[in-house]
Amino acid sequence: MTKRVVSNFSVSNFSLLFAVALVLTIAANLASATAAQIVAFGASNTAGHGIRSDEAWPSRLEAMLRAKGYQATVANAGISGDTTAGMLERLDAAVPDGTDLVILAISSYNDAGKGISPAEYEANIQKILSLLQARGIKTISAIPYVAGLPTQSDGIHLTAEAHATLAARLLPQIIGVIGHR
Repeated sequence: MTKRVVSNFSVSNFSLLFAVALVLTIAANLASATAAQIVAFGASNTAGHGIRSDEAWPSRLEAMLRAKGYQATVANAGISGDTTAGMLERLDAAVPDGTDLVILAISSYNDAGKGISPAEYEANIQKILSLLQARGIKTISAIPYVAGLPTQSDGIHLTAEAHATLAARLLPQIIGVIGHR
């Protein structure tokens, strides 16, 4: 069998080097396609008050993203009864470095019930947004997607079905932000 020599390499050696380089390039591209790190940040309707944790919208959203082929984690950083002041205090712990997106589900209900003025509520929201922006973290508000959803008998907390609907409403927005990974 005759072999052509290309720069002191035989054609078969060159083919082998090309194949190895191609495999390494593909592996590097797959490694760079890291999972999207998402944090759902809010109070009781994020935490899933009154329902199982796997029925809360953050868990359902993660399942929906994975079903569509996205490698994404959605951490549930909801604490029942929390106020914007409390959220501001725990922001760094709740939103770790490497987070790509924070879904804010912050209503004024708890603040009003605990004597926090509308002005302080707005200032806290702006501070949270500013701190996340300074860290290069994108944000989406879940509040517009809650309108009209059914609540439990207390009239405040979403039903399990409402959590599923909220996750489905948020899904296209989330995909729009995280893009194709």
